[in-house]
Amino acid sequence: MGMHMNDCRIEGEGDFALVRVRGEVDLSWSQQVRKAILDALGKSRAVGVELSGVSYMDSSGIAALVEGFQTARAKGLKFSLVAVSSPVRSVLALARLDKVFPLVETADAAKG
Repeated sequence: MGMHMNDCRIEGEGDFALVRVRGEVDLSWSQQVRKAILDALGKSRAVGVELSGVSYMDSSGIAALVEGFQTARAKGLKFSLVAVSSPVRSVLALARLDKVFPLVETADAAKG
């Protein structure tokens, strides 16, 4: 058992929902993250995905974020990544997605 527990929870709904993700987002875990993001987009006008507690993310995790972003755009909703940890930031930069996603420092900024 690793010390870092994977956790993914949705806080709030209505105008704004924050999906708080912690731990290592890899193939075994990215489906839960994807589901939480899509659930939040079904309930709220703006969704922020809080990533400060994410120590590792692979391409399946990135794919979940991209799908959330595209879903939000298709529905005319606001979608942003909040307090992105440096491991995630470097993966986003490698994939050149740091220019695609709106990156904000705080949940308040994500509410728009």
